[in-house]
Amino acid sequence: MKVLLIGSGGREHALAWKLAQSPLLTQFYCAPGNPGIAEHAELVSLNVEDHAAVAAFCADKGIEFVVIGPEAPLVDGLADSLRAKGIAVFGPSAAAAQLEGSKGFTKDLCARYDIPTGAYRRFTDATAARAYIEEQGAPIVVKADGLAAGKGVTVAMTVDEALAAIDDCFEGAFGAAGAEVVVEAYLDGEEASFFCLSDGETALALATAQDHKRVGDGDTGPNTGGMGAYSPAPVMTPEMVSRTMSEIIEPTIRGMAESGYPFTGVFFAGLMITAKGPELIEYNVRFGDPECQVLMMRLKSDLLPLLYAAATGTLDKVSAEWSDDVALTVVMASKGYPGSYDKGTPIKELPQTREGEKIFHAGTALKDGALVATGGRVLNVTATGKSVAEAQAHAYMLVEHVGWENGFCRRDIGWRAVAREQQ
Repeated sequence: MKVLLIGSGGREHALAWKLAQSPLLTQFYCAPGNPGIAEHAELVSLNVEDHAAVAAFCADKGIEFVVIGPEAPLVDGLADSLRAKGIAVFGPSAAAAQLEGSKGFTKDLCARYDIPTGAYRRFTDATAARAYIEEQGAPIVVKADGLAAGKGVTVAMTVDEALAAIDDCFEGAFGAAGAEVVVEAYLDGEEASFFCLSDGETALALATAQDHKRVGDGDTGPNTGGMGAYSPAPVMTPEMVSRTMSEIIEPTIRGMAESGYPFTGVFFAGLMITAKGPELIEYNVRFGDPECQVLMMRLKSDLLPLLYAAATGTLDKVSAEWSDDVALTVVMASKGYPGSYDKGTPIKELPQTREGEKIFHAGTALKDGALVATGGRVLNVTATGKSVAEAQAHAYMLVEHVGWENGFCRRDIGWRAVAREQQ
């Protein structure tokens, strides 16, 4: 099979690394890719916003299957454009991608199909939203309705903080994404990420993970795209996985199909495990970043037939096998992230990795043949072990040997699970 992967981050490097191991693969391209992905695929400089150019490239190269990594091209309808040309695509239609592209769309679906989530209201003007917050009190959660690159959510512990978030949204801090706002109840519990493939009718549960959103040790400081993750998440017991499938995922698949937007691709459910059980915080319609990196380290099955089955309505014919090992990834970011940071800083050395270890490239480029950091999140230093503590020790040992002066990372990725292991 000839395959094209769309994207350029750490998630896409992990997908490329895993797809490249498939015996079914005959030719593999990635647009635009990065220097890490270049080890596994031929890089192509395509403008992914130009759907006709992507379709023409697929026709020219005889590409049978396209895997779309990031959310923006999905919300923009790239999957629809390619399917219209008869190309199999992993990833939802623009209509189904509203699950991530509109927080309000998802909350309304939850209300219609009795999917457990925080109580909410949708607003298109600041005065009504402010009045509702004054009435409800804090803690409370304010979300820009649209895509805001992970930055449009404020978990406000005070009314003043919530009112400031409302003003940010309606004053244009998130552009068009903030033209509508969802205000919802604060859920108390432990967060977990759950991943599940769907072909529109059938669901195939993948694995669980736990992300670390805040930039500082001990979960302090501003929110980021994610500073590290590990899989599996101990809070997701077999009972919680079973309840998540029956109470959240299956009603969503049914609801999307009945609404005329059958969902194909991967559900990434952000969950809060509360005293009542699993509740949905949000859906994403692509693999998490950096959760994808730890999932791919644990997946024993060939990834390509799993993604192809989701794209072609044959998910009932495949299954996924997972390693019992724990995988843990530490994100190395440019100093200053998630605020402003220097670009183009040199990465002088990356350590050699052994089996069960991998350094994924998230924001790198080659400049005059030398590796440089181009993004906020730059490297995903990933390792496995029999326990979270062991995987954590292996990952941080690798971090010590990365020669990048402008890099920093959290020093406590996996801390909740390590504490649980020590009890």
